This record gives sequence, C-alpha cells and structure tokens, in this order.
Amino acid sequence: MKSAITPENPQLAANSADRRDMYFLPVAKPIGRITIDSTGCRPSAGSQAAGLIGREHMQIGVYGSGYLATVISACLADFGTPVCCCHADGTRLMDVAKGNIPFFEKNLQEVIRRNVRSGRLIYSADPEELARRTQVIFLAEDSAQGLEELVLRLAGAAGRFQVLSIVTPVRVGSTTTIEKMLKEKGLKSLLVCQPMFFTNGCAVEDFNWPDRIILGTPSSEAVSSLKQIFHPLVMRGVPVLVTNYETAELAREATTAFVATKISFINEIASLCEHVNADAVSLSLALGLDKKIAPRCLQPGAGMGGIFAESDMESITGLARENRVDLKVLNAAREVNLDLANRLLQKVAIAIDTVQNKDVGILGLAFKPHTNSVAGSASLQLAQNLLAGGARVRAYDPVAIPDARLQLNGMVKYCESAYGVAEGVDALIVATGWPEFRTLDFARIRHLVKRPIIIDTKNLLDSSRLRAMGFHYMGVGRP
Repeated sequence: MKSAITPENPQLAANSADRRDMYFLPVAKPIGRITIDSTGCRPSAGSQAAGLIGREHMQIGVYGSGYLATVISACLADFGTPVCCCHADGTRLMDVAKGNIPFFEKNLQEVIRRNVRSGRLIYSADPEELARRTQVIFLAEDSAQGLEELVLRLAGAAGRFQVLSIVTPVRVGSTTTIEKMLKEKGLKSLLVCQPMFFTNGCAVEDFNWPDRIILGTPSSEAVSSLKQIFHPLVMRGVPVLVTNYETAELAREATTAFVATKISFINEIASLCEHVNADAVSLSLALGLDKKIAPRCLQPGAGMGGIFAESDMESITGLARENRVDLKVLNAAREVNLDLANRLLQKVAIAIDTVQNKDVGILGLAFKPHTNSVAGSASLQLAQNLLAGGARVRAYDPVAIPDARLQLNGMVKYCESAYGVAEGVDALIVATGWPEFRTLDFARIRHLVKRPIIIDTKNLLDSSRLRAMGFHYMGVGRP
C-alpha cells in the first residue's frame, strides 16, 4: 500500500512495501442468511452488503492516531483480521508502529507488537488510498474536530459503497448532519454511529468483552458488514443493539452520566457511614449484590475521570440546556464528584491538625490504576489543594508522573518509589488504587515516616494489619 509504514522485520517490511493491495483474510467463513439480533435486519438479496459479506476478503481500515484508534486497530487485528490504521500524520503512526505508545494502557503494547510482527496490523499515511482499498473504515479520532471534512474526504476518494463507522465521540445530531452533507454531494458511503465504551486501564479487556455492541444506522447493509467484522463477539453472545443515530450518540453520554451518578451516590453514603459507625465497603457489597444495582463503580472513594468523561458530561449537560431540560440528578452528581478532593483534604487536615507547613506524601496520581491518564483525577486535585493550603507534597505513580507534571506546578517533589515518598512525611495518602501499593513493606515505611498516619482514599490496604503495626489508619466510609 502506498505510504505504508511497515514492521521492523526486514523481510516482512520488504514484502509490505512491495504490496500494492492490502489482502485481508476473512474474519470467519462466509455465512449465508444473516439475522440481526432483536432487529429483523438482514441484507437484501443481491444487495451490495450481501455481496461484501460473501466475498473471500474484507478490507478494514481505522482512521486516527490517538487513544481510540490505537486501541481499536490493535484489538481488531488481534481477532486475526488484518487491519490498516491510517492518519495523515505519518510521524505519529511511526512511533506507534515501533511500540512507542504515547499513553499507558494495560496489555496494549504487547497486542500491537505481536500484530505488527505478524503483518496483520499495518500503518499508512495516505487517507485517499485507504478509502479506495477498504470496505469498512472506523473513524476513531479522539476529538470530533474536523470530522465532517474527514468523512467527505474519505467518501469522495472511495466513490463507491463503503461503511464509515463513527467511533469518535460526537454530539447528538452530528451523524444526521454528516449524512445530509453526503447526500447533497451524491456520495454513497453508509454511516454508522458506533460508540465504544472503554475504561482507561481496561480498554483491551473492554474491547474483547463488551457488554453490548451499539450500531446507530438505518442501513441493514452496514449492520451486516459490521456484524461480520465483530463475528467473534457476536458468536460469543454479545448483544447487538441496532438503533437510530441520535440514540447511539446519546448512549455514550448517558452511560457516562449514569456512572458518575452511581459513583457520587456511594461517596455521599460513605460520608454518612463515617458519622454512624457503618462500613461503606461492606455496605457497597450489600448494595452491589442486588441485581437491580450491580457492583461495578460502587466503591467508596472512587472518582469520575478519564479522557472522555468530562467532555461527555459537558456535552449532555449542554444538550439538555439547549432543549430546556434540567438534569437535576446529573448536576448534583457532578457537584459531588468535583467536591471529592475537598472532602479528602478535610480528612487529611483532621488527621494532622493542619496541612500548613506539613510534609504530605501521595501514592498515585492517575485517576485510576493501569492508566497514565490524570484527566479528572481526584488525587491530582488533592495535590493542588494541599499545595494551596501550605503543605509540602511528595508524590509517586508508576506511570502517570509525566502527565502529572504538565498539570501541576513545580512545587511537587516526584519520587522514584513509594518509599521515597514516605521519607519524613506527616501523612501518607494512598490516592490511586495501584495493586502494587498493597504489597509495600509497611514495616520499612513505619521507620521512614515522621508520623505513622495513613489515609487510604481507596480502601485498598489491610486496616487491621496496619493498626496492629502502630499506624493510625483512616479509610473512606469505614470505622
């Protein structure tokens, strides 16, 4: 393929460079009649999609160079499906092809490496060539800026039947607007709004084990093509929900809003637990075992963060405002979430009398474990609040320090280990639930700290053991 960025293996690189066409292996054996779960949609006899699904090869592309495109292209290739990931900025893709991912995501680097080595995952800097060679392209930029122009560019270059699946987070109504633009220009591409629900730190797992596949489109041909691509998931029983553009667009934002509400609820209940000698951890377990509630995102001390969370909530709030709908529950949940760092600061201040002129150590800066994202991180906000209160702050995180440096001023001292953070501090705060913090040598830490005070904002540690070792332990919502 022209402008292809080929793997490091010399022989494989030579083969890839000489290749004029991308020959993609079938996802599964060609199948006959296709029925879409709960929709009754199927490709009509002799339709373009029916022909596409019956072909020996389906060619798949992913456009983008950020978080979404990197995850989606790698995981699709891991299905055994050769994929071309494309972006006009070839330099950024070259770094990814070499395994230099600009963010941390558990297991993703290995997925990319094995698929690049096998030749299933290749990279290109030629969008027009991608459009001409592929039947399905996933539009997976992290931002919707320039999306309309991109769709017109790809659809114009293709000049034929093609499925463009929009994974990029967009505002409600965006896909309908783009469809009108395509029709006005006489372009044949079929649009699908396909929100994907990734949690930072668990994106590979979320792709391979999704709760559902949502396809917003009026086209049964587009649905059939995408079901063929996601055949491994469909055969495993993952539900496929086919709906209109607007419902699919709103599904992403509404999911984020609901999760924020659930997190805010348990954090408020945890505050009540501290006043009535109740245990919020046991209470959250009791609530989560109720089938009407479920346990995920019901842990006291959790915060709502990530690279898309705030933009999703801003978008749905703005949509409601434009339509004169007052989202009282979501607004209250956002207020509770934003106030989390302030409540943690109060907990620290109570433990050490005042934070002014005190040394405080923070373990964890990412908003959750297994990611370097500090977007919406309560621990980052806590660090800023401690500095504003006159404290001296030391911090450690396994992967998020470079991102934290961009957000915090130079007042924080970054350490190379948790033990470096513990040296001489008046209080040690566990601010992110990294599993490695559970296995620290707390007997060693007991001799490093100035005062044996541990504030566990994630209820990660063994409180009984630490208290037996002489620590003053404080959890969230726990007696």
